[in-house]
Amino acid sequence: MKALILALAGLVWTAAAALADNPDPADWQAVRAEARGQTVYFNAWGGSQNVNAYIAWAGERLAERHGVELVHVKLDDTAAAVATVLAEKTAGRDEGGTIDLIWINGENFAAMKRQDLLMTPGWAEALPNWRHADVENKPTVLTDFTVPVEGLESPWGMAKLVFFFDTARTDAAALPEDAAGLLAWAKANPGRFSYPQPPDFTGSSFLKQVLIETVADRAVLDRPVAEADFERVSAPLFSYLDALHPVMWRSGRTYPRNYPAMKQLLADGELDIIFAFNPAEASNAIANGELPDTVRSFTFPGGTLANTHFVAIPYNAAAKAGALVVADFLLSPEAQARKQDPAVWGDPTVLAVDRLPPAARARFAALDLGLATLPPEALGPALDEPHPSWMERVETEWMRRYGAAN
Repeated sequence: MKALILALAGLVWTAAAALADNPDPADWQAVRAEARGQTVYFNAWGGSQNVNAYIAWAGERLAERHGVELVHVKLDDTAAAVATVLAEKTAGRDEGGTIDLIWINGENFAAMKRQDLLMTPGWAEALPNWRHADVENKPTVLTDFTVPVEGLESPWGMAKLVFFFDTARTDAAALPEDAAGLLAWAKANPGRFSYPQPPDFTGSSFLKQVLIETVADRAVLDRPVAEADFERVSAPLFSYLDALHPVMWRSGRTYPRNYPAMKQLLADGELDIIFAFNPAEASNAIANGELPDTVRSFTFPGGTLANTHFVAIPYNAAAKAGALVVADFLLSPEAQARKQDPAVWGDPTVLAVDRLPPAARARFAALDLGLATLPPEALGPALDEPHPSWMERVETEWMRRYGAAN
């Protein structure tokens, strides 16, 4: 018994010591002092030249201002970084880890949180620039695919469902303002709307939007799907689709294969309303000659599906202070405005732009977002993603009901 007590005491001491070793973002001056001279190994997807160039720019600013060297470790799959941290924990490497910061969200974050692979909770909300985060209109900065963030990761950017239409053919005054309005519009304009066939990501996102708007109690979507309740909970969604499909393009007998196919149908004049998960998509398509310059964007005032991507610090990071400084800089109005510039990246900000100081607001106001891109304040509220199990079950049921027709 005495040996057990001593062993448990040792574990408590080790945990307390590890906690004490973590820099405290509430003492930001001390964090900056500790960070100077550190090298931060930032594991992030490396498949985009624009994203890579942005991270390189951030590294230059961090070196100039804070004496922090940022090394971009380019990943094909974020799961590889999660596996590295898990392997280090399994091997007992509880400090001096090889990864200091990870670009992350969704299941990868859930896995790291579940296995205690992240630095202690609360650090993100203690960052100086956290005060600018838009927690009211963008609740996805607080929940990552329904998993509470609890300050274990810092928001970096947004993805949001936005609709597009051609002003040359469609009356802006008659555009729908919610899923029910879209159904009414489709009935009044038969054959002029469709969505990609699930499990295509864009098509599944549309199903999630309708599910969120039609479910009796949205809170049930925060939990894993219960098979005993699925039919009852999802009934309004499938009643909606049963009414929508007969008035869709080709009477719902076939569907666009993916977003590019749907975009081409808008360009060809076969569809009047389409949608994407990137608010800058229409402007980019106009710039590339894929859509006419009369195309514009709209969204639902009550909110559309959104998610946030984050940066997280592993529990055993070697340069925790440096990682905190990097995360705070990436959340700064300067870095967020540059990231939202379509000429740089075009990724929507996680900040409440209307509440920023005048000079910071001016940075965003000066951005040329493109002809068809809504400003951040016009994107409307963000609706959180349902638990991943819901989408898997909805897709299966969708295929059972409608897939045979294709």
